Amino acid sequence: MPPVSRPYPRFLADAAQEKQPYGRFAERLAEAFAKACEPHAEEAGAAVDPESIKWFPERGYGGRVYVPATAGASGEAENPIEYFGHVSFVRVEDGDPTAVEATADFTDISAEDHPEWKMDLNDDVIAQWRAEGGRGGDVTLIWGLPLVRGTVAATAELDEEVVDQAAIEDGRFTLVAIDAVRGFGDDMFLEVVLWDRTLRKALASESLYAEAEPEDGEDEDAEAG
Repeated sequence: MPPVSRPYPRFLADAAQEKQPYGRFAERLAEAFAKACEPHAEEAGAAVDPESIKWFPERGYGGRVYVPATAGASGEAENPIEYFGHVSFVRVEDGDPTAVEATADFTDISAEDHPEWKMDLNDDVIAQWRAEGGRGGDVTLIWGLPLVRGTVAATAELDEEVVDQAAIEDGRFTLVAIDAVRGFGDDMFLEVVLWDRTLRKALASESLYAEAEPEDGEDEDAEAG
């Protein structure tokens, strides 16, 4: 086959090697995630509830394993709060994982308030991909919940080409793919697509890119300037 015109990476992440964390290891990951949530507690109005942590399927990239998570808040918050983020580590054969790191943030926007949503997505850039001539993109970890019935798989697509895929496990999925790809003509952004068991019908799709809406008065100020 001849060289391709857009040689960006496809299927660059390792598949899950383990099921959800359990036992002492799960406690260790939960402690790391809760600690990452602590700096946000004052702004969020409530601390994270470690007992409410929900783990998503793991994926491996660049020698690290990433386990996304979401959790509710403890106590009474003015608005419902959801913490989200991920814990990553280096897997060691015949030994405890090392170099455990965690990142977290929070939101007061929930799927319960948006019945029109078809999926509930979170994402985080975990690395950069660079090619010649200034080309490149963001290696992005995506984790989500399908909000439509009959979903069995999720794909990450660039310009309608599948660059990663995952089965839905316990109603959750995790993807790793290149997003915000630049240098091959127009910039390309990932779209997450949900599929039913026939694998012929796209139940829903959503782009990771949402153009920011101008704040009130922004257009007027630009025109005035």
